[in-house]
Amino acid sequence: MSYGQLPGASGSLAADARSLNNLKLQAGEKTPAAIKEAAKQFESLFMRELIKSMREATMKSGLMDSPGGDLGADLLDQQFAVQMSGQPGGLSDLIAQQLSRQMGMSEPGVGGSDKKATVSSISARSQASSVAAYAAHAPAPAATSSQSNFVQRHTEAAARAEKASGIPAGYMLGQAGHETGWGKHEIKMKGGAPSFNLFGIKAGAGWTGKVAEITTTEFVNGAAKKTVAKFRAYDSYEDSFKDYARLITQTPRYAQASQQTSSPLAFAAGLQKAGYATDPDYAAKLSRAINTTMRLQRGQFESQNA
Repeated sequence: MSYGQLPGASGSLAADARSLNNLKLQAGEKTPAAIKEAAKQFESLFMRELIKSMREATMKSGLMDSPGGDLGADLLDQQFAVQMSGQPGGLSDLIAQQLSRQMGMSEPGVGGSDKKATVSSISARSQASSVAAYAAHAPAPAATSSQSNFVQRHTEAAARAEKASGIPAGYMLGQAGHETGWGKHEIKMKGGAPSFNLFGIKAGAGWTGKVAEITTTEFVNGAAKKTVAKFRAYDSYEDSFKDYARLITQTPRYAQASQQTSSPLAFAAGLQKAGYATDPDYAAKLSRAINTTMRLQRGQFESQNA
């Protein structure tokens, strides 16, 4: 992609007060085309802020930061924002309807279900599609050898768990990788024996199997605190995948999350909402780990079929 020219009807993104005033004037022409373009530009501004927030929250490492890098990232964010705006059923449709009502014009034609959509539902759908598109185009760091080895080691067990539960193997592998630092920080039994617990599942009152007791980090009111907790222990990694799959698909609190496998972010957000982890950034971290796993899986498949 070239940073030099932004795509779209106008080839640019409204990014300052003067541009916003021009948008208002354009919308004031009271023509459907003008209103549609103005709505798309307003949506672009929203998308740009959303992407900027995502980048700052999840992708800045501090290692490669520089004025030039920040400028390049900002230009790339603008390009993504324009590309992702103006999609059918997105936020721009809602903005166009609102502008039309304010100007006393008939609303742009949309389907019956869209007419009944609320502001919050359209905004949420627009954000979800934006995140998916951004994740598909944004540059991703190359997978490390430990990540690749971890995925290769547990692929077969994850595939069998997927067949039994319907949860994508890549999602389970990504979560197992995130929870264990890609195998570097697995939960150990007293004396150092492996617990085979890849998902950080705690041993609650109903657990009758083996237990590993360790010091872990929990977030209380947003603050990280060390605490001693009991975790489930298994006889094999295969048992760990099976137990995790049962937990997600058969526990009522995770019922909604288990149905949100349309995207890594939706699944991760569903788990966080259900209280799988106390880390306030868990969904963002988990979705990145899942995306890494899925890239590795695609690479393995392509190499096998080359």
